[in-house]
Amino acid sequence: MLSAGPGEIAMLAERAASDGARLVVAVGGDGTAHEAVNGLLRARANAELALFPQGTGDDFARALGVRGRFEEALAVARDGRVRTIDAGRVTYRSDGGEAQAFFCSMAGVGMSGAVARRLQTTTKALGGRAAGVIAIVAIFSRWTNVELRVEVDGASRAGLMQDVLVANTEYHNGGMNLCPGASPNDGVLDVLVVGDVTKRELLVEFPKLYRGTFLPHPKAELLRGHTVTVESETPLPIELDGEQPGTTPVRFEVLPEALRVRVPR
Repeated sequence: MLSAGPGEIAMLAERAASDGARLVVAVGGDGTAHEAVNGLLRARANAELALFPQGTGDDFARALGVRGRFEEALAVARDGRVRTIDAGRVTYRSDGGEAQAFFCSMAGVGMSGAVARRLQTTTKALGGRAAGVIAIVAIFSRWTNVELRVEVDGASRAGLMQDVLVANTEYHNGGMNLCPGASPNDGVLDVLVVGDVTKRELLVEFPKLYRGTFLPHPKAELLRGHTVTVESETPLPIELDGEQPGTTPVRFEVLPEALRVRVPR
């Protein structure tokens, strides 16, 4: 089945799982995987998810070791082993009210939300990594760090920040290893708090973001926890797996062993 627009993949996945489907196959990129995961978790069924990564970023598939070649993805969907992984549940503000969604790879508050919004209108003809770099440069050139209040399992941080990234897996934005070591089946969320980073500091560290070697850094901290809240004086954009659904205040919660996905044997 093909989707006719945003949100329909989630509806199709939810319907298939509710009707008893044992396997749902998502063909596309991280946005497609995001919608499929939301549909499966809304259905509260036991269906498995298989990925045919055909997007520009494919960060979720990368974290699971699923490659984009058709033959390899088909082999995983048909004969791969089942891996049970965590997911994240997010409560946020949308159109003046409260909304809830799920994410499977990585979420963010601050500049990452603005980058996700920019990516919606940025050409991806040059590939996911190039599109991500273009969006980051465009947003960061005029971004002003903001006062945020972050709480991770009761541990509080406050001050000027560029971003807060909440991770179930390591990768984001076309292959950036932003939360090195994040595991999707350890029962916790990895939280990268990026403080008052300057433009010059980002340029110096930028190549390390893909290698996952930017830590330790005096203006960044990696925390881990089950529940994360982020608040700001004015609403800030959030992003979930590259999608931009709403703004702060936002609460993230880990859902241990919530998803069943097929991965290479």
